[in-house]
Amino acid sequence: MISVAILGASGRMGALTQELVNDASNLSLHAKLNSQSDISDMLGADVIVDFTLPDVSPKMVEFAIEHDQKIVVGTSGWNQSQFLGLERLLNLHPKAGVLVIPNFSIGSMLAQSFAAQAARYFDSIEIIEAHHAGKIDSPSGTAVRTAEVISQARSGMVQPLLTGVDQKARGEVFAGIPIHSIRLQGLSAKQEVLLGGDSEVLSISHEVSSLGAYSNGIRLAIEFAVSATGLHVGLEKVV
Repeated sequence: MISVAILGASGRMGALTQELVNDASNLSLHAKLNSQSDISDMLGADVIVDFTLPDVSPKMVEFAIEHDQKIVVGTSGWNQSQFLGLERLLNLHPKAGVLVIPNFSIGSMLAQSFAAQAARYFDSIEIIEAHHAGKIDSPSGTAVRTAEVISQARSGMVQPLLTGVDQKARGEVFAGIPIHSIRLQGLSAKQEVLLGGDSEVLSISHEVSSLGAYSNGIRLAIEFAVSATGLHVGLEKVV
């Protein structure tokens, strides 16, 4: 039985995690924490799941590492420089493990992989991501991670000069890829990668209609994290 502590338990993803923990035969709830909880309540759990806020998550993760715990991070906003800091701290705590998952959807992971494969054949690439009106960060962690994966796939290739990048309406550039964000009532989550070539456009799109799309990925991440050490980024490290 894997005991799980949930950070941000009162939020949408925290509530989803509590539901799947209650339904899973191999998981049990150790603690559920909100903004009023004592951070020490997470101690003793086999795995911690973090769905807090971008300005809160780093403190939660550092606390978990310093106490040699395993933590699954679903909070958006993490970047490469923060990952370097985590790796330095993890070197001091080799028993601890951190799994950062920008998106827990299997379909999203596959779409990201397909985009990376296609990116070597197209020089013009942009990302459009749309989420529900309540999502507080933009661009999404999924979109940023997709841009990074595309950039890695194009390693050694010349990135064409992006025209109009000084125009705010052209999106914010991450890893050489413009990202356009939409926050709209009625949406859950959608991302489209557009790859343009000579007389053709390839569109790789993925859409989630409810939070249920993330349940399987969260469960797999928890099961992976219980024996993981070091830093792992992306659901592809799990499945």
